[in-house]
Amino acid sequence: MKVLVTGCAGFIGMHTTERLLARGDAVIGIDNLNDYYDPRLKQARLARLADRPGFTFSRVDIADAAALEACFREQRPQRVVHLAAQAGVRYSLKNPQAYVSANLAGFVNVLEGCRHHGVEHLVYASSSSVYGHNTALPFSVGQDVDHPVSLYAATKKSNELMAHAYSHLFRLPTTGLRFFTVYGPWGRPDMALWLFTEAILAGRPINVFNEGRMRRDFTYVDDIVESVVRLVDHVATPAAGYDRAHPNPAVSDAPYRVYNIGNHSPVELTRFIAAIEDALGRKAVRNLMPMQAGDVEATYADVSALEAAVDFRPDTPIEDGIRRFVQWYREWTGQ
Repeated sequence: MKVLVTGCAGFIGMHTTERLLARGDAVIGIDNLNDYYDPRLKQARLARLADRPGFTFSRVDIADAAALEACFREQRPQRVVHLAAQAGVRYSLKNPQAYVSANLAGFVNVLEGCRHHGVEHLVYASSSSVYGHNTALPFSVGQDVDHPVSLYAATKKSNELMAHAYSHLFRLPTTGLRFFTVYGPWGRPDMALWLFTEAILAGRPINVFNEGRMRRDFTYVDDIVESVVRLVDHVATPAAGYDRAHPNPAVSDAPYRVYNIGNHSPVELTRFIAAIEDALGRKAVRNLMPMQAGDVEATYADVSALEAAVDFRPDTPIEDGIRRFVQWYREWTGQ
């Protein structure tokens, strides 16, 4: 197939693009290579893809409607994997306009491109953050997600609603993926695993929020990619027997689906830090901090819908995934 991957120089985007190319798809990758974090990391990811057969790259900002329209018109992708976004819960407290531009205006532009150019299936990144204040664990795609606790989460919930509108109005098949705390080699420098690893090696204290009592459903990037690729092939269809009198937010009588992509095994932050210490052979100096605005105490994915759809559930143990990240990090930084 010919697949458009937005955010191809990002963490998940690079890994997904590699996997699609490896199975023989042609991939049109786009990215704006912005400076939210060091663009050299994005350039290095892009360099891994540059010489792969079947890969073409264009520097395009999804918020630029004309440029994105030209890309759709010229390339005519059959399917779209939309991973470009302004990421980060905490940054959304400082720069909300970046989220409006990338996550809302940019997503409308992607939907319009798919609508007008015959795309067979749009698969897009949502987030576990949409569950907000929900404390009914594990999180199920059938639960209410109308109480976000950050603007980032609100934009991701908005993406799901916008996708449903296009699925309903234009019969565009859309599948939203609620990613749960993705980690692994080539990850982002603003995420806990990178920050903790960097600080421990430098002998600096690490900030441990909620005094380490948070739990996260850490999901290894290879498991994320396996889920994405399987769902690209599993085109969304209307749910049989859908009852509008008793709506289920994960399905519809439109060609629309939402799935959790998580390890279905929440890990306490203290165990996460211990796994990093073991992989590094060094102990962390812990600076215990209160909960930060926009954070939640626990995430835990019910992945039964994913397993039923594509016969797969993520299961990489946290210790294995962290060991692989640390090996990559040492090679990347020379430490």
